[in-house]
Amino acid sequence: MNTHRFNGFALGEPILKALSEQGYQTPTDIQKAAIPVLLEGKDLFASAQTGTGKTAAFSLPMLKLLNERRSACPKGKPAIRALILTPTRELALQIEESLQAYGRHLPLRTAVVLGGVGAAGQIAALRKNPDILVATPGRFLDLYQQGHIHLKQVEMLVLDEADRMLDMGFIHDVRKIIAKVPTERQTMLFSATLPPAVMQLASTMLKDPASISVTPTVTVAENITQKVLFVEQTDKNNLLKNVLSDKTIKKALVFTRTKHKAQRLSQQLSKLGISADSIHSNKTQGARQRALDAFDRGRIKVLVATDIVARGIDVDGITHVINYELPNEPESYVHRIGRTARAGADGIALSFCDSNELPLLGGIQKFTKSELPAMEDHPFHSSEIAMLRSLYSGTPKPAAPAARGHRRSSGRRPARRRVANWQR
Repeated sequence: MNTHRFNGFALGEPILKALSEQGYQTPTDIQKAAIPVLLEGKDLFASAQTGTGKTAAFSLPMLKLLNERRSACPKGKPAIRALILTPTRELALQIEESLQAYGRHLPLRTAVVLGGVGAAGQIAALRKNPDILVATPGRFLDLYQQGHIHLKQVEMLVLDEADRMLDMGFIHDVRKIIAKVPTERQTMLFSATLPPAVMQLASTMLKDPASISVTPTVTVAENITQKVLFVEQTDKNNLLKNVLSDKTIKKALVFTRTKHKAQRLSQQLSKLGISADSIHSNKTQGARQRALDAFDRGRIKVLVATDIVARGIDVDGITHVINYELPNEPESYVHRIGRTARAGADGIALSFCDSNELPLLGGIQKFTKSELPAMEDHPFHSSEIAMLRSLYSGTPKPAAPAARGHRRSSGRRPARRRVANWQR
């Protein structure tokens, strides 16, 4: 089988035509490995990072097999035949959009149910008897318990972003849902990382699965320029304002650790005349989608987000990812900066680091097996924090103090100065 192009798979003319119309010709590594396995009807346990093309890896075989089996469905009893569970609303919407694009020439229906919006429209969509349902766990269980969802005909089950699902506390909901799906089914589990809880879940829901790991757990794209900026915590707002004055920044995704900080920071940026919005779990689905659409269309320059939605943000043209606060988990750093440098473009990842975050920086460098280069040419540089770095990362201390004009240690406000070109 020639898997260098999609037409090397037995996906059928309608799907290949849709892929061609979307401009897709060459499958990614996860697609090359997963599609043949799934077309054979096998269960799959796949370790793959966000952005590797895993949605198409399970969607394309699903569409092909469900379309082939339509004639075998009980007449007069249309029902959900495939269920895809995903942790966030953004991911659910993106998966449904992909299914509609890939299956545009097939007589299959899709629907999505998720929280944060009214249920009336979703109930109406369920009454049209979709073949494929994409859902977040909480809203799914609500509608199931109300009698709007029937699972007796489900023959394919996908658990996407399993590690994130567990991180968000959905494990009990997921187990409840799995228990309601027929045991005779094809099951697919995708996870970016493989903590013990994911391994245990896989052992209970998969039957003799094929296992695929297409990327190392810590892959960072080579076309992302990474920098760490040592700064006192009290100067982070001023540093962010200074960085965002750079004309080369077209779209900046800024990450914080908490939803409250994300909300406050976006409001502060807006007051400074910088077009910004936030996206976090406290916002309604409508507000989150409006913010994401405005960012995608370039109507706002800055989107401030938390890790809980990091993997659900798939926007082209993000030139900069800025870690206003370093993440608690090193894996999250890789997911964050992976939002830039998409589709072969170059990207820049800047990480602000105060003294309390030095252990987090050390963890990131150990996890990625690389040292983040320091950017000292900014007006809020703290040479003292830079010197302390070696205690956590094993890096050598700077050979000389910061050059004249750089900030050294005090709480005094430094002289105004434009930030250097971050691409140097």
